[in-house]
Amino acid sequence: MNYQSHILPKGLRIIHKPDNMPVTYCGVTIDVGSRDEAEDEAGITHFIEHMLFKGTKKRRSTHIINRLENVGGELNAYTTKEETVVYAAVLSEHTERAIELIADITLNSTFPQKDIEKEFAVISDEIQSYNDSPSELIFDDFEDMLFQHHPIGHNILGFTETLKNFDSSKLNAYHKKFYFPGNMTFFSIGNIKFEKLIRWVEKYFISENSGQKVLRDAPGISVSARNEINKNTSQFHFMLGRSVYNLYHPDRIGLFLLNNILGGVGMNSRLNLSLREKHGLVYNVESVFQPMTDTGVWAVYFGSDSENATKCEKLILSELTRLKQEKIQENNLKKYKLQLLGQMAINSENKENLAQSMGKSFLRYGKVDSIETIREKIELITADHLQKIANDIFNVNDFTVIKYK
Repeated sequence: MNYQSHILPKGLRIIHKPDNMPVTYCGVTIDVGSRDEAEDEAGITHFIEHMLFKGTKKRRSTHIINRLENVGGELNAYTTKEETVVYAAVLSEHTERAIELIADITLNSTFPQKDIEKEFAVISDEIQSYNDSPSELIFDDFEDMLFQHHPIGHNILGFTETLKNFDSSKLNAYHKKFYFPGNMTFFSIGNIKFEKLIRWVEKYFISENSGQKVLRDAPGISVSARNEINKNTSQFHFMLGRSVYNLYHPDRIGLFLLNNILGGVGMNSRLNLSLREKHGLVYNVESVFQPMTDTGVWAVYFGSDSENATKCEKLILSELTRLKQEKIQENNLKKYKLQLLGQMAINSENKENLAQSMGKSFLRYGKVDSIETIREKIELITADHLQKIANDIFNVNDFTVIKYK
């Protein structure tokens, strides 16, 4: 993949991919997500992500906004269950400006009380908007059931009851616990000499807080459960799934391939061909596989008219049974492998997404695999291997099921 890496004395990891283009994509992946919150902290990781843009020891919020936008750049951030990412895109000549700003907001934010009160209203509106979207909300309700109320299953946005108790002291304490150089990976793609990049990162990512890695509590073994919730929605929404392989499991790549065959992004996925193309029962049906550090989630989702819901569920179970009982033919397996590799290669051409993917990969694995390395791993997967994974995963007795009526 032609990337360069370095680790600074205080533990901040740097990963860079040279690219002869006029734009630099860069940022930091911080090893903190909503799963790291205590019960009275639900939503604090996402709240802090918002507050990073509200002021530092030397900048007001307007100065933060204008610092890159005045030169045509962009600055943004997002929170997941396990990471917070702050990233930027700028013309190459403004790379140092972007690095200095990212370092300032991630390490030197002040969390003024008046801005916390304003942001509480903003995020409360975000929560209400999210609650009005059943096709998104059902994923959180599903994971909360799956992980038996462990923080990893909670909504990233949190709850208004906990958010209203946040103050400067609480945010500063949480920030100090997780936001330190040794808990971060800096990533970049662009036409910048690596030695210069290292100097800039070392110059600006200075913090008195040396920090200490926080050990995570793994979620317990999930148990099957079923729940029907009357949401008075115009559509019937449905999810089934279970906890599966984590980021380090040797069968995770096989499950990625199997999931892509079943209900991935392609219109020729088995679930799309069955439920949508053949029977015309749904607009959207998909299966997802999301591995995390110590667990993973596999699930199928669809939305349909209520009268079609039972038939859709039977068709899904039929496709799962088919993958367990019928070995995939060799010629079809070759096509499925080519499809997955093609999708990955196309996605890697989005340089912003690639940069962020590099940051997460280097944080979790200490390396970034090239497309060729991934191709070699995919080529080793056999039809027998996929059938074994299907038999391990697609057991109806192990499923958690949730329905919105």
